[in-house]
Amino acid sequence: MSKIIPTTEPFFLPGGETGCLLIHGFAGTPKEMRWMGEDLHQRGYTVLGIRLAGHGTAPEDMTRTRYGDWVASVEDGWHLLSGMTRRVFLVGLSMGGALSLLMATRLKVAGVVSMSAPYSLPDDPRLKLAKSLSVVYPYLKKESRAQATKETGYFDESLWDYHISYPVNPVRSLAELNDLLAEMRSALPKIRAPVLLIHSKNDGYVSPENMPKIFERVGAADKTMEWIEGSGHVVTEEPPRHQVYALADEFMRRIHD
Repeated sequence: MSKIIPTTEPFFLPGGETGCLLIHGFAGTPKEMRWMGEDLHQRGYTVLGIRLAGHGTAPEDMTRTRYGDWVASVEDGWHLLSGMTRRVFLVGLSMGGALSLLMATRLKVAGVVSMSAPYSLPDDPRLKLAKSLSVVYPYLKKESRAQATKETGYFDESLWDYHISYPVNPVRSLAELNDLLAEMRSALPKIRAPVLLIHSKNDGYVSPENMPKIFERVGAADKTMEWIEGSGHVVTEEPPRHQVYALADEFMRRIHD
């Protein structure tokens, strides 16, 4: 079994009676949620940043997991956090945002903060064959630093050195992500807990058009969209991150106060 990459460990920050379960993205790690967790903790929340199964170690570990394992990771975190707080909010980034929306229909939650979440993957005929193709082509290389800063929009280039994620995308896991998003889409009309969606207008990785699609289909009566600018995909780390943290805090206080 692979060791956890240093600095990407899950984290727990005890605080008040309201809990925040922080869920990172596809091929990412709890580190991308750490700054947000520390900010929310300073605002009085009890925070648990989980590590999804197969993440934060080696790509081979992720290849062996299925989206049900990621769902189980969220459920485990919810049970831990709900045992020590009066209410739990799910706070997720990218795939973590999709998991938050899905699990809002399976767990008792006070609300959901979903950031940079995809509604679906880009239309690509290879997706239907991904499970078979992964036997021959197990990994897809990610973009270079220059491509990432130019195309996917790291507005603060120094974050490339701070951010930790797998250097490749496991093809088998992309198929699992596609299946997970199908589950999420079918669950959206069933969501009753309040929902806050946040997305950057400059996101070059998950197109901004994904947020209105999710918003339109969410069944909750209390749902809000918030746009930010000057940020790439990882809004929890980019320059406007404090605006993101404040939006989440305002939303959660409105719900539980």
